[in-house]
Amino acid sequence: MSEDRFTVAAAVDGKLTLSDLRMDPATLAHQAAVAQAGGNPQLAENFLRAAELATMGDDEVMDLYEALRPHRSTAQELDALMAGLEARGAQRCAELVRHAATVYQRRGLLR
Repeated sequence: MSEDRFTVAAAVDGKLTLSDLRMDPATLAHQAAVAQAGGNPQLAENFLRAAELATMGDDEVMDLYEALRPHRSTAQELDALMAGLEARGAQRCAELVRHAATVYQRRGLLR
């Protein structure tokens, strides 16, 4: 689809799909650099995690979201999720899962 077809009318008419609207990882990395330069390291880190997620399928992202909800995963399941993320080069997302697992363990939020 050419860029001139990305219109509100095309969206309303159902001519756009989610893949048409997906952010490119390079664009997200650029936004991270802008955020970092602007003094917002937390936002920069969020953009970098988003860049990793942008390489995954929608179902994978939703599975990750579901696994990170309190009382949905065991420590072993989160460890496996973290290992899978690391294996595909999603280091920042893996670190987020590692941090969540630690906090969930401490607060009794694991399944």
